[in-house]
Amino acid sequence: MRRGSIGRGGAAMLALLLLPAPAGAQAQNPFANSLPSPSMSSPDESEVQLSLKAVLPGSDRALRSGLAWRIYEDRSDGVRPAIVARSTDAEPTFNLAPGPYVATVTYGYASASKKLIMAGRPVSDQLKVSAGALKLSGAIGDARIPPAQLSFSVFVPIGTNSEGRLVRSGVKAGELLRLPEGTYHVVSTYGESNAIQRADLRVENGKVTDATMNHRAATVTLKLVAAPGAEAFAGTAFSVLTPGGDIIREAIGAFPQVTLAEGDYVLIARHDGQVYTREFKVESGMDRDVEVLARAS
Repeated sequence: MRRGSIGRGGAAMLALLLLPAPAGAQAQNPFANSLPSPSMSSPDESEVQLSLKAVLPGSDRALRSGLAWRIYEDRSDGVRPAIVARSTDAEPTFNLAPGPYVATVTYGYASASKKLIMAGRPVSDQLKVSAGALKLSGAIGDARIPPAQLSFSVFVPIGTNSEGRLVRSGVKAGELLRLPEGTYHVVSTYGESNAIQRADLRVENGKVTDATMNHRAATVTLKLVAAPGAEAFAGTAFSVLTPGGDIIREAIGAFPQVTLAEGDYVLIARHDGQVYTREFKVESGMDRDVEVLARAS
């Protein structure tokens, strides 16, 4: 190579270094942007768009919330199909390679699925979801029970068994529970003892079944006292039994509260090695104190 000359590779390097920097670029490493970014890679030109929406039967209005979409490969070789795409959008759009797929959507406990073929052109389709909803509450007479004191369990009857299959337990009052159309058995529990009501409820497509479960129960405050109206003894252990001797509820304290179904009961109070008893009656809606007198038998 002659003195003062620049080789072919050197000329290329010099030309690169002499190129003007883009506006706003930092003058640090001149090779920082010489490699393509993976996020800037162009999409596969063979993929096409699949646009979906979910509707209720008899309606073309799309469901707008509470949806979960999955797209599976449609396989016929016995291999478990893989999920190729997911979305929680109301009307999602997927980019898919040509081939067979199964689209599924869940709406609460209701769902729908459909087989689709992607063949090189965009596809728009809809899935019909047969669903309604339950909204539950409780009352004693005309008085609403505070939601925090209620819980519900929802079952699907099977044959003659009303509690054939549990759909969900711990449903809260006022919660909207989306379900497939059908008949359900609902168990409502007021408090933590035996105040329980049951009902069979029908869920219809596109409708909310708003049901109030009517309880016959009351809340009693248990006390062990030396005289009527006197201060309650702390640290007392209470047991509430049926007249036949079955234990309904146990509690410890000066004045624990217990919610009980309407009926007759026996109360046993234990304090400082002594045992005291009395019978009492619960009348629906009549919250009151139940005192046991600490007297020698």
